[in-house]
Amino acid sequence: MHGYELRKRLNTSLGVFRAFSYGSLYPCLKTLVQQGWLAEEPGRNPDDPRAVPLSNRRARIVYRLTAEGKERFEELLAQTGPDAWEDEHFGVRFAFFGQTSRDVRMRVLEGRRSRLEERLAKMRASMARTREKLDAYTLELQRHGMESVEREVRWLNELIESEREGRDRREQRDRGDTSP
Repeated sequence: MHGYELRKRLNTSLGVFRAFSYGSLYPCLKTLVQQGWLAEEPGRNPDDPRAVPLSNRRARIVYRLTAEGKERFEELLAQTGPDAWEDEHFGVRFAFFGQTSRDVRMRVLEGRRSRLEERLAKMRASMARTREKLDAYTLELQRHGMESVEREVRWLNELIESEREGRDRREQRDRGDTSP
């Protein structure tokens, strides 16, 4: 797809909190082309039947994932280390969970939960130490931050439980056990 369509799709998939500007997208695309993970092809997007050839204007560049790019993407999806749990990367990783193995999903979810539980403990300790020194608005902001982290931990617990239940149902089915 061409850059405009790619930007639209990324913004739709990743949400408003991860918006891409053209100023960041195109340099990234150029880097991916240089790495051999994307190929540039002049012309219209052959997968878009609505697209018409551009006659008087410069043709749009269409980007295609190369075999090496697919391989690299699969490598990235398989990574489960701390980088996958951090705020900066977790949302992107989560957006591709549908293409990720269950074992990898579980490691990433559990790692993320662990990281947030550590953060929550630090927040509570800090709030206990500084409660008397802070004004009501700063305390409220800290409380709001803690509630956000607590909410994400609950969400992660639900996702992890759902993944486990899915595994248990698959194991029962594979054994031929149809009881609830």
